[in-house]
Amino acid sequence: MILSSARLRDEIKDEIKNKFPEEEFQFYNNMKEAKADLNQAEILVSYGEDLTDELVAEAKELKWIMVISAGLDKMPFEALEKQNVLITNARGIHKTPMAEYTISMMLQVSRKASLLLDNQKQHIWDRKVPMTEISGKTLGILGTGAIGCEIARLAKAFNMKTIGFNRSGHPAENCDVIVDEEGISTLYEESDFIVNVLPSTPQTFHFVGKSAFSLMKQNAVFINIGRGKTVDEEELIRSLQAEKIGHAVLDVFEKEPLKEESPLWNMQNVTVTPHLSGISPQYQERAIKIFCDNLTLYRNDKREEMINIIPYDRGY
Repeated sequence: MILSSARLRDEIKDEIKNKFPEEEFQFYNNMKEAKADLNQAEILVSYGEDLTDELVAEAKELKWIMVISAGLDKMPFEALEKQNVLITNARGIHKTPMAEYTISMMLQVSRKASLLLDNQKQHIWDRKVPMTEISGKTLGILGTGAIGCEIARLAKAFNMKTIGFNRSGHPAENCDVIVDEEGISTLYEESDFIVNVLPSTPQTFHFVGKSAFSLMKQNAVFINIGRGKTVDEEELIRSLQAEKIGHAVLDVFEKEPLKEESPLWNMQNVTVTPHLSGISPQYQERAIKIFCDNLTLYRNDKREEMINIIPYDRGY
């Protein structure tokens, strides 16, 4: 049986059932509803935030989990490894909206969109608002997966130099230069814009902290669309208050939702958005296409050809 604890649109459910008429599907809106059938499920479709060690222990027949998101920081990997449960995710489906978000935010900050809108509300005609271009600037990308490489591709339309960071230092598409941890200071020192797309793992906790902010240009724009815990938020606030960096665009935070009393809300050099950079009306279609393609391979005993298989030890 294939069990879904993810709230899927009715047309998506119909599409899956029509494509796999021989399969038994049970669709629910959350794990609380789905729990009754969990012990019979061979395959689970989930957003990846509703599983615990206890639930995994109940899922005696479970062989494969399809997480229809990219984030896996709440998955009980040890329990799943013990039961040898295959894990795949929807890596890559966020690249289009998140890359568009990143480019739009770079343009908004450079073209002073927030100030212009405020001036409009107050009927202020001020042609001395300082405008800058993103063309020809340097963009540093922390994390050169599907999202990071798509950001780099779009940046090329503005003739930007792109510096990418990944752990192994392997080449990445549309990145002019690649650095590993030994060379990451180059990325911080040379970049006019720095976008963080790092996943949340023990190795990336507070990866961007005091030393990173101290190396950045005073007018650098830092954009976080990865995970909140990869950035030392207190150090970021201190750097912004001291004007050690120019601006921060923040879509993710250490604790969400962002508390009302956080100073980030009211800082002139900060743009806050509520974790929506990956939202798109095409989200479910893209995720379910990956699932359907993998399901065909799974049923034809071609599991080695399935995409987005997640190693237990890496966690992303």
